[in-house]
Amino acid sequence: MENVQEKVTERGKRDTHAESCVVFHEFGPVYDETSRVLVLGTIPSPKSREQGFYYGHPRNRFWKILSAVWEEEEPVTVEDRRAFVLRHHIALWDVLASCRIRGASDASIRDAVPNDLKQVIQAAPIRAVFCTGTRAMDLYNRYCRASVGLDGIRLPSTSPANCAVSEAKLMEAYRMIRQYTEDKSYIYGRR
Repeated sequence: MENVQEKVTERGKRDTHAESCVVFHEFGPVYDETSRVLVLGTIPSPKSREQGFYYGHPRNRFWKILSAVWEEEEPVTVEDRRAFVLRHHIALWDVLASCRIRGASDASIRDAVPNDLKQVIQAAPIRAVFCTGTRAMDLYNRYCRASVGLDGIRLPSTSPANCAVSEAKLMEAYRMIRQYTEDKSYIYGRR
């Protein structure tokens, strides 16, 4: 594959997919039999793939926001992050198993292949599915919603590209995850 900064098509328009490549999800979902919510992104960013875990870009606000919602110290290591989500009954995964993407740009996603989310849904009493961003929500609705049987709840993206959403607004939105994980009116094990 040629590495091109900009490619011009025959019609003289810039080809915005010139630097895209096929990306495969390189690590599995995080969940256990006590997970009550499933939080889905699109596909790991280059920094997340490098780190081998979810929301790995240093400027991504996911871990900062979740730890603030639970009033805990922000987890930094992969082990601490894994323990954090499991302790709070959160399952983490992504909608896609593979796709063609340019960098970390969700808008550039093409040739999407979804993950089979049923493995998490069948193993844990998931009561809500949260999608971190509009593109994750669109992909979930297109590829997974029918087989999962739960409507997705769209949360604003914590990506550094979504800097227009303040941390206060993110915290307000992400508090809903805590409400679903701590709701005692839910009869455990029943959907």
